[in-house]
Amino acid sequence: MEHLNGPAFLNYHHLRYFWAVAREGSLRQASEKLRISQPSMSTQISLLEEALGEDLFRPRGRSVELTEFGQMIYGYAEEIFALGGEILGSSKLAPGGRSLRLHVGIVDSFPKLMSYDILRPVFEHQPVVQLTCHEGKLADLLSQLGTHRIDVVLSDEPASPGISGKVFNHLLGSSGITFCAMSWLAKSLKGRFPRNLDGAPALLPTQNCSLRRDLEKWFRSAGVQPRVVAEFEDAALAKIAATDGLGFMVVPTVVASEVIERYGFVALGRTKEIETQFYAITAERRFTHPAILAITTRSRSAKKKANGK
Repeated sequence: MEHLNGPAFLNYHHLRYFWAVAREGSLRQASEKLRISQPSMSTQISLLEEALGEDLFRPRGRSVELTEFGQMIYGYAEEIFALGGEILGSSKLAPGGRSLRLHVGIVDSFPKLMSYDILRPVFEHQPVVQLTCHEGKLADLLSQLGTHRIDVVLSDEPASPGISGKVFNHLLGSSGITFCAMSWLAKSLKGRFPRNLDGAPALLPTQNCSLRRDLEKWFRSAGVQPRVVAEFEDAALAKIAATDGLGFMVVPTVVASEVIERYGFVALGRTKEIETQFYAITAERRFTHPAILAITTRSRSAKKKANGK
């Protein structure tokens, strides 16, 4: 569909047919759902591919699968039609009852109590924000951020400048770490901190985590060598293992008192020589989500208060 003195318009009917096939996984199921003939739908998807200049699907047996380009376009289509649904939904509500949506990706190693504390302004925001949280690996979440399927990623490490697409790392805060264990395990450990960690059973982050690398350096400098019982990508699972007395674990000092009270741990010691940092990672967009703005504003205020400014 061409117009004068400019590029072709995106045909949203074609985009909807593509979106339907991508969701259903086959042309037949999508055509039955939309009550449109398969040849007609196939033709209109071909027109969309022609307009975009690349294939969106590749054959896979009797069904089809998205190409890499198709996956990117599918992410855009998901957001477009989700927003369209919100427009229709909002039109049926009184002005005071309309709500925003915020999709947050949380890296699986990110402390859950810290996540909740950072997201607290979302629950207090007016107008009301409907929050959806997605957990996963940083690379996967950044991929979804790049296709605008999520709005922000909470991470304990910044996004690498080498990733595809433009992203922004917003430092929300930092904290030293506290070593915690159940009281009966703590009593069995000998010596004062950090000597009490030497030979002690340890529940540590996995090797691919920056915190683990920092811990290994610190153990060497302190002259201690804990006995690694298990490694976890999910800090919440590590806490469950720690409550069984299987070993000590580390938590950010900023949430240590709450962790100790909630799980019945005792503190074995703490250090500021290892610093855990917390980031909100966003993609370049036409607008700034008001709920993300509330999160970053609150975090900046907390940092200034902590620094005595």
